Amino acid sequence: MLQELLVAGVAVGSAGLVYVAAAARVVKQYERGVVLRLGRLTGGVRPPGFTMVVPGVDKLRKVNMQIVTMPVPAQDGITRDNVTVRVDAVIYFKVVDPADAVIQVEDYRFAVSQMAQTSLRSIIGKSDLDDLLSNREKLNQGLELMIDSPAMGWGVQIDRVEIKDVSLPETMKRSMARQAEADRERRARIINADAELQASKKLAEAAGVMSEQPAALQLRLLQTVVAVAAEKNSTLVLPFPVELLRFLERAQTQPGSPAKPSPTPAPPSAPAPELRDEPDELHDEPTDMQ
Repeated sequence: MLQELLVAGVAVGSAGLVYVAAAARVVKQYERGVVLRLGRLTGGVRPPGFTMVVPGVDKLRKVNMQIVTMPVPAQDGITRDNVTVRVDAVIYFKVVDPADAVIQVEDYRFAVSQMAQTSLRSIIGKSDLDDLLSNREKLNQGLELMIDSPAMGWGVQIDRVEIKDVSLPETMKRSMARQAEADRERRARIINADAELQASKKLAEAAGVMSEQPAALQLRLLQTVVAVAAEKNSTLVLPFPVELLRFLERAQTQPGSPAKPSPTPAPPSAPAPELRDEPDELHDEPTDMQ
């Protein structure tokens, strides 16, 4: 009798262990459990940790609650200004309601991916090329709103959508490069013209100052000579200006300067002897011609 009881106890214990092993489930910290009993949603969402289900009756679906990073395949489209582009993006989302993510949609990841692709095509057709290249923040917000509206019914929340790259045709790239080069050349010419205008105004002011003080022109000439003489590979020919001599002469004749000694007059010279034309005897005497 005792042996039979022991055998029955062992059998019951073994059955209990088998039942516990079949019914035991572990939900990880970043997951939530959704239990379907005979196909119907039962109970609430199972929290992380150890949980039990009825073997053969309950089915536990684990839903990842982490933020999912999903690349959106590149989409070809035509912008509002008739430019063919190829745009790809990346989307960040997470599940906020595990029950809706399991019940409301068959595969929420696939649904979000398809919605992101169609929304990206739509946003390309509504935007200009300049907006795609320089105003991406606004486009990202509009794309996020377009995807988030239907995703809320699936228990999914869109955190962020970013446009990664915009591919342009080679002809468009060359046209944009020529446009940028022309714009840079235009700005360079404007800057040079502005510099010439400012320099001409300063030169006019300098000429007015030098016209009042003639010595300033001579000093400026000497400064130019010093600057040119610094180059060792050139020969400098400097003409002595007459204006500098006049300036020095006026400086010497100013009051308070010593008077220059007058030159001593030379003694009168004797008159030069007069030269007379003497007749040439050889030619003036008559010759007797026999």
